[in-house]
Amino acid sequence: MQRSHVIKAVVILALVILAVVSLLPTFQLNDLQEKESNLVKGIASFTGLSRSDINAAVNQGELESLVRKVSSADSQEKALSLSAELITLNTEITQTEGRAIRQGLDLQGGTYLVYEADLPQLLRDVAKNKDDRLEDIIEATKKKTEKGQDFFEALESTFNERNVGMSRYFGRKGKSNEEIIKELGDAADDAVNRTLEVLRNRIDQFGVSEPSIQKQGNRRIIIQLAGIQNIQRAKKIIGTTAKLEFKLVKDAQLASVVLEDINRVLRKKRKGEEIKESSEAVKDSVKIEDGDKAEETEVSLTDLFGEQEESEAGADTTLLVDEKTFSERPFTSLLRRINAYSDAISVPSKNVRAVQRILQMPEVIAVIPGDAEFVWSRKPLYMGEEEFQQIYLVKKEPELLGSTLTDANVDFGASNTSLRGNESRVLFSLNSEGSKQFAKVTGMNIGKKLAIVLDNKVASAPNITGKIPTGSAEITGSFTVDEAKDLALVLRAGALPAPVHVITENTVGPSLGHDSIQKGQQSAIIGLLLVILFMIFYYRGSGAIADFLLLLNIVFVLAIMASFHATLTLPGIAGIILTVGMAVDANVLIFERIREEIKAGKTIRAAIDSGYGRAFTTILDANITTLITAVVLYSFGTGPIKGFALTLSIGIIASMFTAIVVTRLIFDMITSRYAIKKLSI
Repeated sequence: MQRSHVIKAVVILALVILAVVSLLPTFQLNDLQEKESNLVKGIASFTGLSRSDINAAVNQGELESLVRKVSSADSQEKALSLSAELITLNTEITQTEGRAIRQGLDLQGGTYLVYEADLPQLLRDVAKNKDDRLEDIIEATKKKTEKGQDFFEALESTFNERNVGMSRYFGRKGKSNEEIIKELGDAADDAVNRTLEVLRNRIDQFGVSEPSIQKQGNRRIIIQLAGIQNIQRAKKIIGTTAKLEFKLVKDAQLASVVLEDINRVLRKKRKGEEIKESSEAVKDSVKIEDGDKAEETEVSLTDLFGEQEESEAGADTTLLVDEKTFSERPFTSLLRRINAYSDAISVPSKNVRAVQRILQMPEVIAVIPGDAEFVWSRKPLYMGEEEFQQIYLVKKEPELLGSTLTDANVDFGASNTSLRGNESRVLFSLNSEGSKQFAKVTGMNIGKKLAIVLDNKVASAPNITGKIPTGSAEITGSFTVDEAKDLALVLRAGALPAPVHVITENTVGPSLGHDSIQKGQQSAIIGLLLVILFMIFYYRGSGAIADFLLLLNIVFVLAIMASFHATLTLPGIAGIILTVGMAVDANVLIFERIREEIKAGKTIRAAIDSGYGRAFTTILDANITTLITAVVLYSFGTGPIKGFALTLSIGIIASMFTAIVVTRLIFDMITSRYAIKKLSI
């Protein structure tokens, strides 16, 4: 055997091994998904939770806390054990899924989402003046659009009905309503187009192969996600506005004044009598009890608000208050201080809805300074078995916006000793303008807290210990690895120019995919068997070699798809079946040429050389023209057409390799090793 034959054989064997290794995750994924399904069923049997609730809790990192809340004492240990297994398995599935062939929406099922840009909120963001009249106009416009009227036509007619010039809120003074409407329409189109690109970037970074993202009309975006397991996580990433703001936390003295003002409002509401003392007179005595020192007792919503409250049937309407202070300070009796060294305001989870309602009362809003607002924390805190949410009184206007951010990456707990357990943090960098502003803010407010607010939730509120001139900082807040990755992803991809909301969500069930896969497999197997039998019947031993390489060709096609994380769809299966025919076609051309050379009296060795040499040009021409067609289909096609073109392109390249290189090597090795007098062809 010639040395060149050995080298070629080793290279081909290495490629076959790589192909098999690439396909292993695809086969492993099915087993992992079956295990996941069994674990979900087990958890559901112990807790009564639905599959969607369990999957959502896993994606949000809250499964164990949810199981603790809903499971009984007898079944809690088993349910928690299964939950821990499911969390570990989910991580393994996510990793395996990224290396496996994904199945398209028509095979595996998936989610069809229609998002609509929130144009009313976009108007609020771009308005130069914001008041109750503008809000009334926007609400009236929304009601008209619900009846089918175009948003901007409804907006213009609403302004005209109220005899209000649009230049009062938008555009330059003196511009007509028609000119401003055109500008707003252009701004909305631009916002939706930029939103489309941001969503595309987010989905690409999330790792969804071949997603379909299209604009519909001037407000809607259609997204099709197939072949992914974490649908809830994908929806969360898509819908996150990613509005990043840096806001100074108001000092404790002002917070104390505001809290006492709210106490006075509630006292008046409960007792119906005028409270004469001013907040200034009592501000120094306002005290939030420590969590371990509060003498907690339960009261009803009626006790708090002084009126009969309506609630859902079976809903728990009791609150935890500090018995010592409830009478005189009903609001602060709902709050706790869980860290003796922190001025953070914490709310027991049982009291969160009541506190939210209080902060939305018009009388309470009136006593909060116009340049301040209360903002809730992004995640709850736990002290033992107790759950708390924190609220911060912050400056309403941000010191810096996230639009100046240029990059965001994750720093893992394992690589940083200041982080605990599996916690992570997000490191970010600002552009030159943002760096200057950040340095100015941190330099002028040393000793104060700077709240990092993401989508109106405080991710963290670190103390400013010194001026930060580099434009690089971090966001902490008890992030898990996945949460930190997702946050860094949406920050890198950019904030949405306008908020988006899901208005349609259709989920394709796995039964349709199962039937499609079965029919596709049956057609592929039947077609493959017929080709194999024909080749053996017509070309005998040479046909058997071609059949072996035909199977190898399919392995190569699937392996390449797995390596590039491509998505397999029904049209893709059609492309593979077409590839089977084209692969055999190349062998037929070669074998017929060899037959002609043998009939012409050439030796077997010379016939093989001549057959491959003369057939090569014909095979190359035919495959290149088909490949050009496939490339054009992929470039200009969408969805299913792209899937067909992709598998066809891969199949053409793989079939040329197996037909011209691998079969030639086999014939060369046979003829050089054995002195055969007659070729089975």
